[in-house]
Formats: sequence, structure tokens, C-alpha cells
Amino acid sequence: MDSARPHTPVAALLRLCLHALLGGLLALAAVRALGDGAPHAGAVIAAVVLMAAVYAAGVALPAVRPRTSAAAVWLGALGASWLALLVLSPEALWAAFPLYFLLLHLLPLRWALPAVLATAGAAIASFVLHGQPVTPGAFIGPLIGAAVAVATVLGYDALYRESERRRELIDELVATRAELAEAERTAGTLAERERLAREIHDTLAQGLSSIQLLLRAAERALPAGDPAREHVEQARHAAQDNLAEARRFVKALTPPDLEHGSLSGALERLCAAAPGPAVQFGVSGTPVELPTPYEVALLRIAQSALANTVQHAGAGRAEITLSFMDTSVALDVVDDGRGFDLAERRPKEETSGFGLPAMRSRAQSLGGTLSVESAPGQGTAVAITLPLPVAGAR
Repeated sequence: MDSARPHTPVAALLRLCLHALLGGLLALAAVRALGDGAPHAGAVIAAVVLMAAVYAAGVALPAVRPRTSAAAVWLGALGASWLALLVLSPEALWAAFPLYFLLLHLLPLRWALPAVLATAGAAIASFVLHGQPVTPGAFIGPLIGAAVAVATVLGYDALYRESERRRELIDELVATRAELAEAERTAGTLAERERLAREIHDTLAQGLSSIQLLLRAAERALPAGDPAREHVEQARHAAQDNLAEARRFVKALTPPDLEHGSLSGALERLCAAAPGPAVQFGVSGTPVELPTPYEVALLRIAQSALANTVQHAGAGRAEITLSFMDTSVALDVVDDGRGFDLAERRPKEETSGFGLPAMRSRAQSLGGTLSVESAPGQGTAVAITLPLPVAGAR
């Protein structure tokens, strides 16, 4: 008799107890028949052996599983052998108790309950068949045993389902934690790449650009044919080569969204892939090439602002606009959502370290500003403005 459920130590122990209980009750019937010198002692022993053999066959057969036709056939054969023993020996009625558990375990509940009642009825009828005194206990005993068996099995099933739900919840929690850890590692890697790109651009690349400009000025100041001019020219070329190498490093550290296209293309893809509200993207002014830290900052701020719109604003539509002006570049993210009270939100945002403070920090790191306009029921507008760097410093 196999089980569709995992063979836990508790389930294995319960099965062993059921085997021992039925075996002990059958042995009791055989011993009582021999000890009392019953006229049908041989027939009782044969019926005991038959029922034990049928039971052992069902235990050994893998096909006997809960809610299967093989289990129903086996229970029918086991019940028939028990009825034969019940006719021969009054002691066989005690075997009804383990039979209750077998019926409830192997049959669907809609069939198991009638089968348990029929088994209890057969046990009660055995009192009358063997001339036993008919007392209230003769009726109450088998019925109480049936009720205990039903309550026990149903309670165990409820505990098992609850245990399975908890196990699934734990598995889901472990998987979620693993995904979260992977997302945090990815975010940390991207943040470190952005930091390195910004540091290289703001320090090494800017320094090399300044050195190149100074050397160019020195080269022009030296007269032609001056031996020092040749050394200055070589130094300028070396600075130029290293500046190009630094810019290649910065480009290699660019976020994946910017690796194969422009900032405008990355923002357009971001709007197209946003779930929830319809998001439109537009460009104003004449686009100019921006340094990688600028593109990274604008893209990340757009991602963060749009994520807030999708998760919290309840907006029907939103719009992202990238504007190029003479001395600055601006990014506006506007939605028609529920909005919020800036006076109430600001203390929470300032202490959380995320959301608006993170976007404002990105803007300030590049000398820019970030402003937010919102009111309950009037949507939200986030605007970031970055000053364009001079041409020689890009």
C-alpha cells in the first residue's frame, strides 16, 4: 500500500502502527478461537490467514494508492475477508477500527464516509449474529470508533495541507530572497560601474583634457625649431591618447540600456516597456552629445520617477520629455495620477534615503537641480536640469 504523499517519519510511524494494530487484532481472534475450543476454530484460523494475506498483498503492491481503482478493489477483497471472519468469530469486530483508517485514507471522502458507516453497521450486527448482549455500548462503541477515525484523518489532512502551504511559502520566500539578492548584486554592480565611470570622467578624463589644452598652448608659444617644442608635442599626443583611452573606459562602463544606442533611444524603450499607464516620450530642441555620466543620471532618474508613477500614482497616462537648451539639458516626467502632499511626503523621503532624495543627489552630483510639483488629485511633475559642460570638457 503506497501513498501519494512524501514518506515522512511521522507518516511511516503511523503506517507501522496500523500494521501492528491489525496484525494484533487478527492474532487475538485466532488465539481466542483456539483457547475457547470453538467448533469452527479451524475455519477462524483460515479466515485470519486469508485476511492477513490479502492485507499483506495490498501493502506490498505499488498499485494500491489513494484514489485509485486498485485501492478500491483491494479494499473490497479485504472487506470480504473481514466479513467472512466476522461471521465466524465475534472478536473480528475489533478489526473494524483499522479498517476505518484504511477506507478514509484510500477512498475519496464521498465514498469513504458511507463505507465507514457500513463497516460500523457490520460490526454492530455481529453482536446480534453471535448472540452477544445487546447494550447501548454495542451500538455506541463502533460508532464512536468511526467518529474518532474520521476526525483523526480529517485533522491529519488539514495539518498536512497547512504544512504543504507553509513549505510552499518557505520555498517561495527562499526563491524570492535569492532573486532579491541577485537583483541587489546586479544593482550594486551597475552602481559601481556608474560610480567608476563618473570618477574617471570627472577626474582622470578632465585632468587629461586640461593637460592637453595646456600643452597645446605651450606648443603654440614655443618658436618653430625649438627642441622643447618637439617634447611638448610628444607630451600632448600622449595626453591625447590617454584621454581617448579614458573615454573608452567610461564608455565600457556605460549601463546596458545605453550601450547600443543614444539616451533618447533608451528613454523611448523605457516608455514603451512601462506597465500600467500609457507613457509618451518626446524630445525638444536640438539633441547634442552628452557625457556618459549625464546620460546615466538622466536615464536612472527617468527610471526611478517612472517606477514611482507605475507603483504609486495610479495614473492613466504619463509623459517623459527630454529638452536640449543652449546651456542645459532638462528631463521632465509628468503624470495625471493621484498626486501627493509635498509637505507630508518630504520628511519621510528625506529619512528613507530613496526615491526623491536619490534622484536629487544624482542631479546635484553633476551640478544640476531637481524639482517636484504635486498636489492631491492633481498629478505629479518631476523636473531635472543639468548644465551642459563646455565642449572641451566632455
